[in-house]
Amino acid sequence: MSQVRTDQEKSRKDYETRRAGQKLLSIAEARKRSAKLDWTKDPEKPEFLGVKVYEDYPLEDLAAYIDWSPFFHAWELRGRFPKIFDDPFVGTEAKKLYEDAQVLLKKILKEKRIRARGVMAFFPANAEGDDILLYEDDNREKVSARVHGLRQQMARSDGEPNRGLADFVAPVSSGKKDYLGAFAVTAGHGVEEWAKELEKGNDDYQAILLKALADRCAEAFAERMHEMARQAWGFGKKEGLSKEDLIDEKYRGIRPAAGYPACPDHTEKRGLMVLLDGEKNVGIRLTENCAMMPASSVSGLYFGHPEARYFAVGPLGKDQVQDYAERKGVPLPEVERWLRPNLAYNPKG
Repeated sequence: MSQVRTDQEKSRKDYETRRAGQKLLSIAEARKRSAKLDWTKDPEKPEFLGVKVYEDYPLEDLAAYIDWSPFFHAWELRGRFPKIFDDPFVGTEAKKLYEDAQVLLKKILKEKRIRARGVMAFFPANAEGDDILLYEDDNREKVSARVHGLRQQMARSDGEPNRGLADFVAPVSSGKKDYLGAFAVTAGHGVEEWAKELEKGNDDYQAILLKALADRCAEAFAERMHEMARQAWGFGKKEGLSKEDLIDEKYRGIRPAAGYPACPDHTEKRGLMVLLDGEKNVGIRLTENCAMMPASSVSGLYFGHPEARYFAVGPLGKDQVQDYAERKGVPLPEVERWLRPNLAYNPKG
């Protein structure tokens, strides 16, 4: 036990040393260095506003959108599909796994024991500081919800701005009408029951394979839904991208998810699920720790600006975290608990 405590103390000191060596700007200065985008043109308006539900989306359509590389990574086989089959170390094993996956995938499509359900929405939106305001309707007289955002605080020497997701939405001061998209998809309905049957039959391999394929189908659904969203937004109607282009994200716009680098606060999923009525519309619920159930589910936001890009928020100073807690109306210690991996300070200090 003493060795464990020694190791933990060393890890804590190493962590604090790394954080101490990082130069952070004040949140006020970071905001001055936000991404300055051109808002002279009117943003495109989606062809519909509000929520659109896809109750039972055909899995056959999603199979073509599967990105197989992460499938192999889940089995700790590193390489990019299909080149991984030529790898002298893992190629043979990867090919066998892929063949097994194809057999099970055909069974999934044939037996239809798994359901894919999704919901997509567009909302009138404008940025206010680091937050994004969502309006009740396009008259923009009443704010119905607020997406809370965080901003990069690391001092930069590369000339890049200190980004926040709100930078990609027209600010209220611009007078422009902008829009924000949102989505939630799942390919997990029916998976647990099927997996338990396989486990009872002592076929753990097929059970694990089933869950891995369901995860890939959910990600494929997210890719397909984003394609439909770009088409509904107008700018995606003529993009003419191949499936490989989609995997390589050669399209306009981004779809960041709560809990990922640009939006590390998992609790933002709660507001998203309210907006989408996720439990009613697609059967997705959140656990106490904001994990989505069924497990094979994906959710996030759509940003359509041509200069929207992914980024990592990185380390956060206490001034920003306090400001963020006030904007969310949540006690500081609770916010610090959720953002602990990003804190550039000791919350007990």
